[in-house]
Amino acid sequence: MSIQTTDPVADLITRIRNAIAVGKTEIRVPTSKLKYAVADKLQKTNYIDSVELEKAEPRDILHVIINKEGENARINEISKVSTPGRRIYAGVAEIPKVKSGRGTVLVSTSKGIMTGQEAVKNKLGGEILVKVW
Repeated sequence: MSIQTTDPVADLITRIRNAIAVGKTEIRVPTSKLKYAVADKLQKTNYIDSVELEKAEPRDILHVIINKEGENARINEISKVSTPGRRIYAGVAEIPKVKSGRGTVLVSTSKGIMTGQEAVKNKLGGEILVKVW
């Protein structure tokens, strides 16, 4: 398991997507503040069950439980929007809706990671990170 990646959020999203595809219920990923914030927001929007931080050396481990044993995953599709080579920014008026409002977009704002609805409510734009539904 490599500790260094070019795009840590894309690595987290890909691991979640691959785990769902093969029927796994949990993943472990080397942690960062951004990965933890994205995973925590996915938990608060009820797309994943829980997020825990496990102490380890040289870096802590992020333990993400996607769904309980015997349940179906609540994520149908998850994708990274902004990449290191092509950042996607949106003002408050341009924040996209996913699947006519049934999905969620995660936005990195000056006040932290928010869902698209929270960003519009707080009148904040930012970098579009993840689309999930």
